[in-house]
Amino acid sequence: MLTEKTMERLRILAESAKYDVSCSSSGTVRKGKQGMVGSTVGGVGICHSFADDGRCISLLKVMLTNYCMYDCAYCINRRTNDIKRATLSVSELEEITMEFYRRNYIEGLFLSSGVVRNPDYTMERLTAIVRDLRTVHRFNGYIHLKTIPGASQELLQEAGRYADRMSINIEIPKEESLKALAPEKDHKSVFLPMQQIQQGVLENKEDRRKFRYAPRFVPAGQSTQMIVGATKESDLDILRMSNAMYQQPTMRRVYYSGYVSVNTYDPRLPVLKQPPLVRENRLYQADWLMRFYHFNVDEIVDDKHAHLDLDVDPKLGWALRHPEFFPVDINAADYEDILRVPGIGVKSALLIVSSRRFNRITSYHLKKMGVVMKKAKYFITCGELTSAFSQPIIGINELHPERLRPLLLSKNQQKRAAEEQQLTLDFKD
Repeated sequence: MLTEKTMERLRILAESAKYDVSCSSSGTVRKGKQGMVGSTVGGVGICHSFADDGRCISLLKVMLTNYCMYDCAYCINRRTNDIKRATLSVSELEEITMEFYRRNYIEGLFLSSGVVRNPDYTMERLTAIVRDLRTVHRFNGYIHLKTIPGASQELLQEAGRYADRMSINIEIPKEESLKALAPEKDHKSVFLPMQQIQQGVLENKEDRRKFRYAPRFVPAGQSTQMIVGATKESDLDILRMSNAMYQQPTMRRVYYSGYVSVNTYDPRLPVLKQPPLVRENRLYQADWLMRFYHFNVDEIVDDKHAHLDLDVDPKLGWALRHPEFFPVDINAADYEDILRVPGIGVKSALLIVSSRRFNRITSYHLKKMGVVMKKAKYFITCGELTSAFSQPIIGINELHPERLRPLLLSKNQQKRAAEEQQLTLDFKD
């Protein structure tokens, strides 16, 4: 039975956990089992995420404790902050999870914690929770566990046998900036557990090839998070770090969190009127290009263009910088070339390639396939959009990028980007 004191502690810890955005639940399937409680396909502290099949699911997002021995400048739970503190016992958090599941509030758990005493002490308690949920309470739902930097490999190996996904946040892409804002942390304490989890996942895959019923180890892989706007790092620095992370076979997602000014008194932090949400969104779009659209990071950003364009999405920005690549003939171009056309997504590109074997593709067909013709028409030729058509071609090479750009911008886009560009981004010395 959940008491009022327990619920009050839950409210405090759920509020403290809301700044961690890396809580996607995609990438794992836990079918219902006899004798087990709950399954995973593909109020207070409840966040919504998406399974691998696109279904929206609910997770209990909570911290074990918001006490912390570290004094990271960007964190609301830093040691020197005067905020309400609370701690749940291992048994209380297990009871809350099971009670919320029985009431159909949640389908999984996202569990993190501040670091108390030392990393091993905290990680041991987190491991005890996921172990008891699986073995004692027979909970078969999704569990995402935050790794504590500096925890021993033995604890990570044990936790990995019970969690679906484990993650540890990079926070800042450059170590010198991380040391400036979080002197007790360094990149080694982040990358070492990442490598240890990766090694465990790869070894487990080999074991499962040999032994059919070998227990799984972190089947949904790893994720991480970087803060956007708390330091002077450019989008080039952030995306190069993301690209390096995606070279690891177990890294599933890199999340980007626009810096929220929770500690305005600290002179090491920038003064922001609001979080850089447009920039955060552009980084997610660039991340998508690297993962699904066959773009290299140096094509999206480079030394000359170190920051993403806030007015247009990265794919359109690349197209405007490379008019020589266009127009793309929809009926003859390769799949990879079609993917680079603004307004055409992965599903639409696959439909185009499969459909043109049976019939010549026209703009009518493209609209039916979900192509955004308001953008795409300036970058393609297809069917009636050819030199033989009675109307002349008006594309990027005829209009030129500088004249085409304002035609593709909506008033709302221009307004949002202008507001963010007017934010005060000065870093105090």
